[in-house]
Amino acid sequence: MMTALILGATLGTALLLLWPRLSRARLWRATVTPLASIIGSGFLVLGPILEAAYGIWAPVVMAALCLGAWLFGAAVRANIARRAQGTRSAAEERLETGASWALAFAYVISVAYYLNLFGAFGTRLTPWNDPLHAKLLTSAMFLLVLGVGWTRGFSALERLEQIAVGLKLAITAGLLAGLAVFFSDKAGDGALLANPPTLSGWAALTLGFGLIVTVQGFETTRYLGAEYTAPTRIRAMKLAQGLSAGIYMAYIGLIAYVFPPGTGDASETAIIGLMGLVAPILPLMLTAAALAAQFSAAVADTGGAGGLVEELTRRRIRVRTAYALLVGLGLVLTWMLDVFEIIAFASRAFALYYALQSGIAAMGARAQGQRGRALAFEALALLGLVIAVFGAPVE
Repeated sequence: MMTALILGATLGTALLLLWPRLSRARLWRATVTPLASIIGSGFLVLGPILEAAYGIWAPVVMAALCLGAWLFGAAVRANIARRAQGTRSAAEERLETGASWALAFAYVISVAYYLNLFGAFGTRLTPWNDPLHAKLLTSAMFLLVLGVGWTRGFSALERLEQIAVGLKLAITAGLLAGLAVFFSDKAGDGALLANPPTLSGWAALTLGFGLIVTVQGFETTRYLGAEYTAPTRIRAMKLAQGLSAGIYMAYIGLIAYVFPPGTGDASETAIIGLMGLVAPILPLMLTAAALAAQFSAAVADTGGAGGLVEELTRRRIRVRTAYALLVGLGLVLTWMLDVFEIIAFASRAFALYYALQSGIAAMGARAQGQRGRALAFEALALLGLVIAVFGAPVE
């Protein structure tokens, strides 16, 4: 019965996403890029981390992460609109250049993060489940992304990304359906758990800072100006953030109260073992979703990075060359760091970018005489700087 429900929810969602009226809609195509990046790995990594670290408070922490992402997104949206109006000052443009270089650096780290998770999940259910083979698979995926980007460009990457996002969302729907039944059975038996947090105070706060990258990705719409208008990009960002927040909150709410402390391992692929306790079919399905998630997110950030570097260098470095640079640096990170270290570094880099974007939005609000809005954006800029300095990795 559980397997039939999971497969039914997966198939139903897949058919909805294949509906031509949706799949061909321009707004949905614009939404695919940020959505792919936002939920590229969050639903895989965050569940076990939040449950273990924050226990009963895991959904509250998830809500705080989603709220923080929405507020930073508001700053980016304000900047998209103001730039489209052509009213920005020279100071805003200089700060934008600095923010864009910070984002380019963050993209290098995030693509390494996504593809390292791809390697870990890709080898999890095989006889070659060890760090060496995971890194070899990661390296092969870097070369695949480079090959597609180099020969076909962003349009080809976007089409591959849309297919991967559809597969990921369909399997996520099946996962949520299975978790809902599992949660309901536990509740009916009076077996829901109120696990105490294992972290508190400053350690809990800095770990939350170090997880900001798991809700990152909405800013990719800022760099799709060649494909979509400013109003379309703003609407796409809101839609992507709303959908991803709903998925995150449902997932964390269902997973936080059903597993005893210490269930599963402490690796980046711990979710596979946990979902095996829900239904035997889920580990295989979730591995497929993981591979689609990491690939689509890596494609989204690779495409965004290519356009960004070309823009920053005024076309002195073309998109294809930027892809090659990103892949080269990503391979270095792959062979030097572990996944949790990459997560923390990526969170800090994105937090710095969001701080600069918030500063730009504050300058724009002051230029328009919006003092209250300017103060709010300045507070966000300060928060971004604090996250950039104090974000901590999972131990």
